[in-house]
Amino acid sequence: MTKIAIIGYGQMGQLIEKLALENNCQVVTIIDPKLDSEISEESLANVDVCINFTVPDVVLTNIDKISQLKKNIVLGTTGWSDKKEIIRKIVLKNDIGLIYASNFSLGMNLFFSIIDNSTKLMNQVSEYDIWGLEMHHNKKIDSPSGTAKILSEIVIKNTQNKSHAQYDRLNRKIKQQELHFGSIRAGNIPGTHLIGFDSVADTIEIKHIARNREGLAIGALKAANWVKGKKGFYDFKKVFSEIINKG
Repeated sequence: MTKIAIIGYGQMGQLIEKLALENNCQVVTIIDPKLDSEISEESLANVDVCINFTVPDVVLTNIDKISQLKKNIVLGTTGWSDKKEIIRKIVLKNDIGLIYASNFSLGMNLFFSIIDNSTKLMNQVSEYDIWGLEMHHNKKIDSPSGTAKILSEIVIKNTQNKSHAQYDRLNRKIKQQELHFGSIRAGNIPGTHLIGFDSVADTIEIKHIARNREGLAIGALKAANWVKGKKGFYDFKKVFSEIINKG
């Protein structure tokens, strides 16, 4: 059983605690400023893996502290991509293992695979144009979502006539090589991501709707079991098949 520390006790941290045992993980410690607890040699003494779901502002500090204590990390926080190379160097310097994702949801990572395959197929049919849409509740702090950016990368990689994504408002005709990917923030909308293929004759849409955060929590716990004892800097989506087969 993997012994974990939960870093950040918000909604995700609480859900990870709730689902830990049934996913072969034991919560050893919970670290959050509201609980007057902090990252230290003592607090992480019996920990195999730290699962970090905090705000972006403290990610670099947390990674540095945890790495120096030689503990492996599941990084669930988003909004730190501009610091990716710094974090990679910290991980490699301290000879630990870290696995990150913009989205740890098992369903979403299956969705990534579906979009990867479908865009390769649709690229063979010139009659269809591709577009994207993501929708979230009005408390989400970033736009577009990190998941939308990954979906855009998949589409552009597989589509010859799309070279870059356009997320902003357009006061002009969109260019053929631009992938238009819109964002909506309102009310309590669950996380929704959609890729559409449109032609004169018809429209094909492939959609993922997150009903709750359980898929994210389960994915993070599976990632913790997988990264235990490993060294290196890993992208969840690149080792997804291996992780879910391991269980």
